[in-house]
Amino acid sequence: MAFGPGTLLSRGSVCRRCLLTMKSMAGGSPIYTYVQQRGKKSWYGPKYQAKIDQAAAEWDERAEKIKKGEIQNTWDMFVERGFVKDTAGSHGAIRELMRQKRIGAYTGIDPTASSLHIGHLLPLMPIFWMYMHGYPAYTLIGGATAKIGDPTDRLVSRTPIKRIDLTMNLTKIHYQLKAMWMNVEEQARRRNFEKKWSSRRAVVNNSTWWNSLPMIEVLKRLGDSMRMGPLLSRDTVKNKMSKGDGMSFAEFTYPLMQGWDWWHMYSANGIQMQIGGSDQYGNIVTGIDVVKIVRDNEPDPQHKMPGGPMDDPVGFTVPLLTDSAGVKFGKSADNAIWLDKFKTSEFDLYGYFVRRSDDEVEKLLKLFTFLPLENIDEAMRIHNQNPAERVAQHLLAFEVVALAHGMNAANRTALNHQQMYGKEITIPGVTLKLPKSETDGTPLTLANAPQIDMQLPESLILGKSIGRILYAAGLASSTTEGHRLASQQAAYVGGMPGHKRFDDQKVMEHSLLTFTPIRLWYAQETRNYLIDGKMLILRKGKHNIRMIEMVSDEEWKASGKTYPGEPGTGALRQLRDQLKALRAGRMTPEEVRANLKDDNEDEKARRGLIKFPDSNPIAVRKLTKQLMGEIWEQEKELGVDHEEDYFKADDEQWAAEEIERLDDEKSEEKHGW
Repeated sequence: MAFGPGTLLSRGSVCRRCLLTMKSMAGGSPIYTYVQQRGKKSWYGPKYQAKIDQAAAEWDERAEKIKKGEIQNTWDMFVERGFVKDTAGSHGAIRELMRQKRIGAYTGIDPTASSLHIGHLLPLMPIFWMYMHGYPAYTLIGGATAKIGDPTDRLVSRTPIKRIDLTMNLTKIHYQLKAMWMNVEEQARRRNFEKKWSSRRAVVNNSTWWNSLPMIEVLKRLGDSMRMGPLLSRDTVKNKMSKGDGMSFAEFTYPLMQGWDWWHMYSANGIQMQIGGSDQYGNIVTGIDVVKIVRDNEPDPQHKMPGGPMDDPVGFTVPLLTDSAGVKFGKSADNAIWLDKFKTSEFDLYGYFVRRSDDEVEKLLKLFTFLPLENIDEAMRIHNQNPAERVAQHLLAFEVVALAHGMNAANRTALNHQQMYGKEITIPGVTLKLPKSETDGTPLTLANAPQIDMQLPESLILGKSIGRILYAAGLASSTTEGHRLASQQAAYVGGMPGHKRFDDQKVMEHSLLTFTPIRLWYAQETRNYLIDGKMLILRKGKHNIRMIEMVSDEEWKASGKTYPGEPGTGALRQLRDQLKALRAGRMTPEEVRANLKDDNEDEKARRGLIKFPDSNPIAVRKLTKQLMGEIWEQEKELGVDHEEDYFKADDEQWAAEEIERLDDEKSEEKHGW
C-alpha cells in the first residue's frame, strides 16, 4: 500500500518511528512511498520509485515482444528443453502468467545429507534460467522441515536426524548453494545475459520463520479450511498407512509445513511458482491450496492480497531421469554423484558425464547446460561424424563441472583428463587453457576455499585460548593474529544451538545458521559454543569457514595429524631434530637437503588442505642457515666442491631463494622488525 504525505494513518497501522519519519518528510518534500508487507515496513523515495517504474516498463516491453513472437517465452523454453513433467495449473495459464508478470520462483532442499548431488541439479536448473531471464529466484534450505523428513514415496519413516548432523549439513549446503549461485553469475556473463537492476536471488532457510511462528497462528489461518478428505486421499498417506510402518502426525503435516513456507515467501517476496522434483507434485498441489487458503483468510483488510489468474500460485515438477540401463540418474555403484568436490572429485564428476551414452547425451545437454539449442545441435552434428571421440560428452562434462565448481575447475579438469588418457579433447566453443596457479595473494572465494570440516584435539579446544584455536584452524597466521581477530571481533563463532549457554543462558536453534562475533574469553568458555558437546563452527570473512569436530587426545595422537602451533611439531622443532640427526649421522646431507626443499605444497593444494605460514620466520631462517652450514661442512669433508656443485642444477633456484631470505633477514634486523 502507498501513502502520500497528506494521508492520515492510524497508530495501529504504522509504528511510532515511521510516523515521525513521515512527519519529517511532510513539509514540501517530494512524495515518499510507504510499503507495509506482512512483517516488513519500509520507506522509499522518488529515485527508487523511478527504478521500479523503469523495470516495469522494460518488462511490459519484453511481454509485448514475446506476444509478437520476437523473443521466446521462458515457459516455452522450459517445455522445449524437457524440464516440464507435471503442472499445477494449465500450460496456457502458466505461459501467459510468465509473459505478463515477473513472478518469483523457488525450489526447496532439505539438508538430510552433507552435500547436494546431481539429482538436486535438475530442479535447480529452471530456477537458474529464470534468474538469467529477470525473474526473482530463490533456493530454500529446509532447516525446519528436515527435522520431520519428507515421507513422500517412503514406506519406512526416516531416521530422525541428529542435531549435530543437521547443523553440519545445513552449513555445508548453504555455502554450496552460494558457490553455485556465483558460478551461475559467471555462466550468465559467459552467455551474454544482461544483469538487470531488478534481478533478485537468495538462499533462505525456513527455520527463520518457523522458529518464531506461533502454532496458534498456523491453526487459526490454515486449520479451519484444510479438509481431511483430500489430505488422507494422497497416495503417500494411503501407501504408508496400508503398506508401510504407519504415518506419524509430524509426517502427515509435512506438506502443510512446505505449503506454509510457500505462503511466507509468496506474501513477503512475491514467490508465485514452486519447482520440484518428480515426486513433489502432491506437495506442490497441497502447497497451492495452503497459499490460497491463508491468503483468503487474512483478517486484516489492509493486508488482504488479491487473487485471480495473475495472482494465484502455480508450479511444476521436473522429470525423473534414468540412464540407458534404467538406473536412477546420479547414482554410480550405489553411490550418489555429489556436488561437493571433497566427496566426488571434479575429475570423477567430469568422468561420470563423459561416460554417458550417445542415446542420452543430447537430452542431458538440454537439461544441464546453458548452451543455446542451436549450439547443442551443432555439437551433436560434430559428435555424430565421429562418435568415438565423445565430443558431446566432453562438452556436457565441461559445462556441468563449470556450473558446479567454476570455469577454472572445468578447464583444469578437462586438461587433466586429456593428460591422463593421452588424447586431445575437442570441446565445441571452448578453448582449454590452464588457469593461473593460486598463490598466497589470491583472494579466497567459495570456489577455491579449502575443505571446511576438520578435527582438532580436546586439549586444544577446551584448554587453550580462542586465538590459538583460530591459528590451529588456519583462520589466522599466528596465535598473535588470532588474539587480534578476537579482540577486534573480526572472526565469528556459530552460536551454541539447541541448548542454553553456561554464562548467559542464551539459546540458539540448531537448524538456523547464525554467527556471533568472537571476543576474547577464558579458555573454558569455548565449551559454550560446542554443538552437542563436540563441534565448533568458526568463520572469518564471508567464505573462510571451519567446522571443527573435537576428538579425544588419544584419538588425535593415533591419527598422526598435527595442527599449526601444536607443541613439538613446528618448523623450528623439525629443523632442530634434523640438525641433531645430521650431527649424529642418522641422516645424510642429501636427505636433509631434500627435506628442506620438499614442502609438498602441490600435494596440499591438490587435496584442498591448508598451507600455514611459519609462526617465527626469522628464527626459522636462522636455523635453516645453521643447518645448511652443517651440511656444507660435512660435504667439504667428503671432498664436494661447493663452488662448482652447490649452485648447480636443481639446487640453483632453491639457493637463490635462500640468499633472498637471508637478505630479508638482514633488512628485518636493521629496522628492528
